[in-house]
Amino acid sequence: MKNIFLFPGQGAQFQGMMMDLYESSSMAKKTIDKVSEISGENIVALLRDTDISVLSRTDKSQLAITAASLAMVAALKEKGIEPEAVAGFSLGEFSALCVSGILSFEDTVKIVKVRGEIMQKVCDEIAEKALEGEKPGMAAVLGLTPDVVQKTLAPYGDVSKEEAVFPTNLNSPRQTVVSGTAKGLVLAENLCKEAGAKRVVVLKVAGPFHSPLMEKAATAFAVELEKITFSNPKIKCFSNVTGKAVASGEEAKANAVEHIVKAVRWTEEESAIAEFAEGFAEEWQLLEVGPGKTLCGLWRDSGFGEKASCLPAGTLEQLETL
Repeated sequence: MKNIFLFPGQGAQFQGMMMDLYESSSMAKKTIDKVSEISGENIVALLRDTDISVLSRTDKSQLAITAASLAMVAALKEKGIEPEAVAGFSLGEFSALCVSGILSFEDTVKIVKVRGEIMQKVCDEIAEKALEGEKPGMAAVLGLTPDVVQKTLAPYGDVSKEEAVFPTNLNSPRQTVVSGTAKGLVLAENLCKEAGAKRVVVLKVAGPFHSPLMEKAATAFAVELEKITFSNPKIKCFSNVTGKAVASGEEAKANAVEHIVKAVRWTEEESAIAEFAEGFAEEWQLLEVGPGKTLCGLWRDSGFGEKASCLPAGTLEQLETL
């Protein structure tokens, strides 16, 4: 059986995640302890004891989810389960960069920590400047294809507009997340409902992620990445920015900056993954490595579920079934 690892992004976190693995897998424990050593954070306390309201902060959740995902990778490898290719949704792309060999383990931990801190700082600044009820954010558009959402909102993709709004997570044929100013999100809801959307749900997030409204964070992150080496991938690694496999370390480094202000092209990544896997001479499956089952749900919605199953791998119980 060939395996492709998918790594979840922010929003997948929950208090106590990966503690069952920490207590039962020597390799998972070693991985989490190593993240603590490199980051200077008590990752066990972060995962086990942190209230979900705090754990959901960008500067906490990014490091916590990455530690949890990489710990599960170690536990899977301990069981002899290795990936043929990797992809990550939003934050999860950094776990994919690590497992593909593009980033070292140490550099992955360092840049995920600083990325979370930079993004949280920018989100805090946005919130402080915004008037009551005028904070930029994100909303999920349900019932329209990404193409329709992109076409509908194309005239408003300008950060200088009060009603700026951008399609930012192209999740499935039935779900697209948009980021924008407060007025932009209201406009998006009205326009998308007129275009046939069933619902538009405002998300509880810290800021307008994956949009040009986060340009300040991308600029600061680019400075930090000057210190980091990105190698060529050892196995296939798919990019949110392009929706295709990463060709080189140089491309991966540029994408890591663009990643903050560009859309997550997840539907295109799924297509690229399915096309890549057509070359396998044996059965294949996807594993959602880390907390949650969101990516397995998106895979089912993609239309590729008949080609291969997607199984969650985020708990000890789930690991034991593989």
